[in-house]
Amino acid sequence: MSTSQNPFGQVLVALVTPFTADGEVDWPGVEKHLDDVIADGADGIVISGTTGETSTLTDREKLRLIEVGLDVAAGRAKIIQGGGSNETAHAIQLYKASEKAGADGVMIVTPYYNKPTQAGILTHFRLIADATDLPVILYDIPGRTGVPIKYDTILRAAKHPNIVAIKDAKGDFAEVSRVLNNTDLMYFSGADENVLPHLAIGATGLVGVTANIAARPYRQIIDAVNRGDLKTATEHHKQLEPLVRAVMTHVPGTVAAKYVLHGLGRIQSPRVRLPLVGPEDFEAAQIEADLDLVHEVEGLDLTNFRPDRNAAAGGALPKVAGTTR
Repeated sequence: MSTSQNPFGQVLVALVTPFTADGEVDWPGVEKHLDDVIADGADGIVISGTTGETSTLTDREKLRLIEVGLDVAAGRAKIIQGGGSNETAHAIQLYKASEKAGADGVMIVTPYYNKPTQAGILTHFRLIADATDLPVILYDIPGRTGVPIKYDTILRAAKHPNIVAIKDAKGDFAEVSRVLNNTDLMYFSGADENVLPHLAIGATGLVGVTANIAARPYRQIIDAVNRGDLKTATEHHKQLEPLVRAVMTHVPGTVAAKYVLHGLGRIQSPRVRLPLVGPEDFEAAQIEADLDLVHEVEGLDLTNFRPDRNAAAGGALPKVAGTTR
C-alpha cells in the first residue's frame, strides 16, 4: 500500500508515555522508547492515546509529545495525535494545535461519558474533521466510551474527505466486513488479540499495545499478510498469544506494558498516573506466569526480565493536572 493511499503506516504502536517515579513525563525516556519501537518495525506512532494515558496528560504534554515524536522519527514513522476530548470544542482546539505542531494525522475517539446519540457522535466527528486538513482515524471502543459507532453512522462519516480510517476495538467482524465492502475506509485492529483475524478479512494494519514490547513480530505478521503468506502470519500470531494475554487481560494494558518494559530495563520507571495504579501482587504474578509461556518471539529476550513490584506499586499525582474534561 503506497503512502498516498495510507497516510498512517500499518504497524502503529499505541505508545506508552514513560514517567519518572514521581509521575512527571520522562522526556529522555520518551525519546528512547520511540526510537526503540521504530527501530523494531513500527511505521506509525499513536501519541497520547488510551495507552499513553491521555486522560491524565495536559494539552501541553500532548503537543510536546508530537514535537518529540517527529524529531525522533525523522521521517521513519508517522506521528498521530491520539489525545482527544469528550468536549467537541476542546477536541477541535487540541487537534488544530497538533496540526500546527506537525502531526501527520489525528485519531478521534467517540465522546465518552456524555453518551451522545449517533447524531451527536457524527456531528462531533464532522466538526473536528472540518477543523483540520489532517487525515482522521475514528476510534470505536464502546467498552471505554459507553457508546458504539453504529454502522449507519460509519457510512455517513465515511463521506467526509478527511475521515479515512477506523480503529476497531469493538470486535464485530461481520460489521467490519460490511463496512469494508461499502466504503473506502481503512480498518486498523484496535484489540491485540484480533490483529490477525482483522487482517485476514481486509484490515490495513493495527494500533497495538503489546507492540510497545515487541513490534517486530507485528511487522512480520503484516509483511506476511501483504505477500499472502497466511501460514507464516499465523505462526507469529501463535507465538505472540501468551504475551498478548500477559499485557491485555489482568490489568489495564498501560499498566502491564509499563511493568514489563521496566522489568526489561527499557524504561526507567513503571509508574502510571492515578487513578491507574501498578499491579497488585496477585496481578503481577498472573502477568509473570503468562510471560513464562512466551517463547521464540523474535526481538524479545525475557531471560533478563527483572520485575519490580515495589517500583510499580501505587500511582502518581503529577504537579500539573491534566485538562481532559
